[in-house]
Amino acid sequence: MKSMTGYGKGEAADGKRKVTIEIKAVNNRFLDIGTRFPKSLSFVEDCVKKQIQEVVKRGTLDVYYTYEMTGDTDKSVELDVALARQYIDAARNARAEFDLPDDITAMSVIRMPDVLKVTAAEENREEITALFEKAAKEAVAALDEMRITEGRSAKSDLGRLVGNISSALGSVRLRAPSVVADYKDKLAKRIADLLDTPAIDESRIATEVAIFADKCDINEEISRLTSHIYQFNDALESSEPQGRRLDFLSQEMNREINTMGSKANDLELSKLVIGMKNELEKIKEQIRNVE
Repeated sequence: MKSMTGYGKGEAADGKRKVTIEIKAVNNRFLDIGTRFPKSLSFVEDCVKKQIQEVVKRGTLDVYYTYEMTGDTDKSVELDVALARQYIDAARNARAEFDLPDDITAMSVIRMPDVLKVTAAEENREEITALFEKAAKEAVAALDEMRITEGRSAKSDLGRLVGNISSALGSVRLRAPSVVADYKDKLAKRIADLLDTPAIDESRIATEVAIFADKCDINEEISRLTSHIYQFNDALESSEPQGRRLDFLSQEMNREINTMGSKANDLELSKLVIGMKNELEKIKEQIRNVE
């Protein structure tokens, strides 16, 4: 089991370039990868996403990068001689026209707009892609390590919470048969007190008890909830992403517990149902962070 939140960082260098990739992941029902590569590096996007998709199945991931040249640059500088000559001629005309000092220097010439042209040699896309792929793979591995660590904690917590529900359900199973018997005794006593006579119509009481027993029968809910708990524990032991399955099972468990609560015409059962609902709310909160 893995968490959907985490952080990972990876670096790669080849002597001429250095690439750093950072990945931050948060919860999401689906997989959403956000990258911020400029147009000049758009060709590396697919390989970075592929590295993530091989490991991460759900969550929102933001990918950040730095790309820097660490060795000799492949750029070259050229002087536009014709344009520089025009600037110089214009400057001399201005000097003569307005009687200005002659302050033309080499530095002032190259600072003139568009006089210098900086061109870069065509980048080796294969080498750059390999660096981004390596950095991404390292970042994803670090991210996954954090997700696994947090996943262990989530698994332990979920196991404890569903264990609490299972324990409460065991108490419900023991208490449920006594509810009808208690109701019968209370009904007989109430009728006797009201009529102030020991003569009670047993058939009438039996009819009322049968109606009550039918309304408060929770055996079916107990059976289904037991099955859901078994499947929940089975999902916790799976090595595959189980977040969606756990979410579905928690909804089904909630349905059965709510039905028990509506049928439970008994104070002790009601307390047990409330306890199970409290534990289930904690489970649902924890599941939001499970892949």
